[in-house]
Amino acid sequence: MRHALRLVTALAGATLIASPAMADTLKEALRQAYYDNPTLEAARAQQRATDESVPIQRAAGLPSLNTTGAYTEFVQQGGNTFTAPGRQVTSNLSLGVPIYQGGAVKNGIRAAENRVEAGRADLRGTESSIFTQVVSAYMTVILQEALVALSENNVEVLRINLEATSDRFQIGNLTRTDVAQSESRLALARGDLRTARANLISAREDYIALVGEAPTNLEPPPPLPNLPDSPDQAVEIALENNPDLIAARERAQAAGFDIEVAGAGRLPTLEVVGGPGYTNYLGSLGSVPGAGTVADQDSLAIQAGVRFTVPFFQGGRVAAQQRQATAQAEAALEQVIATERSIIAQVRAAYSSWRAANAIISSSQAAVDAAALSLEGVRAENTVGNRTVLDILDAQQELLRAQVQLVTARRNAYVAGFSLLAAMGKAEARDLGLADEGVLYDPIENYDRVRDIIWDWQRDPDPVVSSTRTVDIPAPDGEVEDGEPLEEFDTEIIDYSDTAPPPLDSQPRGDQGD
Repeated sequence: MRHALRLVTALAGATLIASPAMADTLKEALRQAYYDNPTLEAARAQQRATDESVPIQRAAGLPSLNTTGAYTEFVQQGGNTFTAPGRQVTSNLSLGVPIYQGGAVKNGIRAAENRVEAGRADLRGTESSIFTQVVSAYMTVILQEALVALSENNVEVLRINLEATSDRFQIGNLTRTDVAQSESRLALARGDLRTARANLISAREDYIALVGEAPTNLEPPPPLPNLPDSPDQAVEIALENNPDLIAARERAQAAGFDIEVAGAGRLPTLEVVGGPGYTNYLGSLGSVPGAGTVADQDSLAIQAGVRFTVPFFQGGRVAAQQRQATAQAEAALEQVIATERSIIAQVRAAYSSWRAANAIISSSQAAVDAAALSLEGVRAENTVGNRTVLDILDAQQELLRAQVQLVTARRNAYVAGFSLLAAMGKAEARDLGLADEGVLYDPIENYDRVRDIIWDWQRDPDPVVSSTRTVDIPAPDGEVEDGEPLEEFDTEIIDYSDTAPPPLDSQPRGDQGD
């Protein structure tokens, strides 16, 4: 474990996140994404919408108060209606207090609360996923900068080698074949450099899309904390903390409550009802026949009672709804197992990739050292005629391949290690120390704010965009500052341009071919 951590640490050559001025650190990139990534902001808004499902379900068990009003004009009266009014205004106030609804409200609230918990786990998963993408983009930018630097160095070495080869050809020390071979390798190297720069631009664009800012002189990342000692330990932690698995379990519990909600449709309901009713005939009510008196033009009535409803036949709808909820609950339970299987496979694969990348780092470093020594020896042997120019070109290409493999392995090791932490549920803001940089988003605060609101006229402000646009960020280029990316990867650019074969007449020619 300690050896693996040292290998991961070697990726950056640093043990602190702190950065100098005019440079970005991984922690700063993660913090920027945490507060400004639109996908994460949308997930938080969606969770706030999920929070409202609890007060919505609770409202079905609370009293309701309604008022109705109507104005009626009697255009034509019957022939025997002596006291019929010509018009009337009515107003009623209705109060309903649910007493018993078969458990639908109670189980509906429980299901909603489980779905809120599932939503919080989904939010954790989104946060972890965004952080994994940011780490991957951050390390890819550093990698591509390193590859551009290696490509630039390779082009420069091959250019000087071509000049030296051409000089020796002019004095008859080498053949036209040697020059052509050098020209071919230089042309290929220049093409590789253009490809590397294009890949760097793409990596920087991905970084901008995730973080919302352009990468500036990215600093080495810190060592990854709390990596497991074995795949079994990683799986054990993941089964307890992985947010996707937690969300699946909560949804399965909610689906179980949905069965009871559907079954409540066949049970009796009890409700207390009542309220006043007022009628005014607006002076249009005639005199009472034989009495000679004008009838009262308005009346007020108050009623109260209990409404008891017992469903006997509903066409099989309730049974179908309960069977449907049962099948959906079974699907949710199977989804828990499917998610668990996926997480186990993901954790084990990430652990294997992390360990493999660390092993590749070790072997690639040995390959770089050996290839550098080989190139130096081939150049020396070429000066006495025991090696050809093609041998030098091949040795230079072999060194470049080893260097590329080394920096790629270091990038892959870090990303795989972080992906492993994410699968274990240990790659969120609270795990990465972002709480030190500001207040973290707490979904419980919104839930506590809205869960007991019963006032129908309460509303939140109109929706606004929280994340920033990137349209004003200048398009990145494929240039790098000399040496910095490779220093971040702790990889040395071996420049043999000063020791290229000089055009000396005294050098033995050797067997160079036709």
